[in-house]
Amino acid sequence: ADPADFWSALNFWIFFAVGHPVLQPILWISDVLHGTPGPMVANLVPVLFIAGNIAAITAVTTSKEIRNGLNIFALGAFITYIGAGLDGKGGMGDFNLALNDNYKGAVVRGCPAYEDVRQESMNDFDLKKYEGLWYEVKFHDWTQFKEVYDTTIDIKLTEDGKGWIDDFAVKGPAPDSAPLSWDKSPVANGAHYFMPGRVDKSDPPGLLRESGFGVEFPNYIVDVKKDPETGEYTEAIQFQCLERGGVRVFEGINFMSRKAEMSDVEFSRMHERAEKAGMYPYGASPEQMHTVARKPAGVTDNTWQAMWRAIGVDKLLELLTESIEDGGR
Repeated sequence: ADPADFWSALNFWIFFAVGHPVLQPILWISDVLHGTPGPMVANLVPVLFIAGNIAAITAVTTSKEIRNGLNIFALGAFITYIGAGLDGKGGMGDFNLALNDNYKGAVVRGCPAYEDVRQESMNDFDLKKYEGLWYEVKFHDWTQFKEVYDTTIDIKLTEDGKGWIDDFAVKGPAPDSAPLSWDKSPVANGAHYFMPGRVDKSDPPGLLRESGFGVEFPNYIVDVKKDPETGEYTEAIQFQCLERGGVRVFEGINFMSRKAEMSDVEFSRMHERAEKAGMYPYGASPEQMHTVARKPAGVTDNTWQAMWRAIGVDKLLELLTESIEDGGR
């Protein structure tokens, strides 16, 4: 593999391998904060939580034994979490870090060619029909977090038709992941990440080149379901795969729909189409995918959201969004 390609892929892997375990104590502390009873300072932070933090910080800074014990525990938990991901025993939908992992006892090496997974529904594929808002309903992808919800993908083609912008929007954490603090998060009302793509004339229709997190990877549109009356695309299965030196370092699978909610029957049929495409060895089976949580539409507002707005977090998120989008053009 080219050294530059190798290091960009490694950095890509390290960023998310570290990000998942780091997020867990943050969510735990957040729920402890918002679950602590008693009077509050500025209707934001419980007095008891502040007192508990002062006591904990004092103990850690004054006691070498406590400090060393805490460091050993944190390091052990961190290594164990990443180790489970490398063994393919972590969250299969969002934290399967195994390289060339196995399926039914057989090691599955590298990435398939587009022709190996492309389905007949992709005949006469029209990229313009693929534009617009999609709801991600399931995923197998360690660049995503099971703790987020209401994930959408809004695809916009460039005027010349040679490129596209993938507006990837999430909210987090999900109510089930942080039941006491989800609505206090600075991204409870959403955050965006833009991934630019390009259409290579030498590629078959349905194979797009997408860039994100410092690497470019092929985005296979494997299958689309069409409205029998209008011909519009109502469901889609995407597959991204990245290998370096013959080793698969990443696979991402997205089940997408034009509607936010899907029935169990509709999910089963999507899995059947994915299995027919030969994608089960890469993570498309039901037990290997995470279902994206949804909550009723509406703006989340409370004292914490008012504070985030007061200090300009919403403006900062908008600025970051614009800078990322501009960088992809």
